[in-house]
Amino acid sequence: MKTKVLTAVAILTVIAVIATRHWRRPAEPMRSGNAATHPYAPDFSIHDLSGQTLQLSRYGGKVVLLNFWATWCAPCRIEIPRLVDLQNKYGREGLQIVGISLDDDPRPVHAFDQQLRMNYPVAIGDAKLAEQYGGVLGLPVSFLIGRDGRIYAKHVGEADISLIEREIKSLL
Repeated sequence: MKTKVLTAVAILTVIAVIATRHWRRPAEPMRSGNAATHPYAPDFSIHDLSGQTLQLSRYGGKVVLLNFWATWCAPCRIEIPRLVDLQNKYGREGLQIVGISLDDDPRPVHAFDQQLRMNYPVAIGDAKLAEQYGGVLGLPVSFLIGRDGRIYAKHVGEADISLIEREIKSLL
């Protein structure tokens, strides 16, 4: 019996290590070159928490930080107040942060939104939307989209906010 328990613990440990490495991939840095080397961000239209239509293409001409997150995600809980600060700091210059929660139930998302005073649009996404962005296997995941609608950076896991801020400033 003790051997079976130890074997199960060892297997679970290996799975946890592999999952952590997969979910905590470092950010893909901004690449230099012309805009054609950066893919266009897939457009979508969903309802935000207030019931209004949130359509990515409406933010054309702005720098958009599209952030996939969930209320149960510990790194997301750390990152979101920093995103609120970035929206406050650069919103007037043309930054628009958009939050896409991947929670199954909207109730905790509403409570979380009010608790953290999120100052940017938040919507409930689904697997179909996540798949449009190459699949979102771990959270948080953020895509930095330029004024031209192209994706210039992808950050997987809790982002280095100073790096994101530098990238934002370079696109503004």
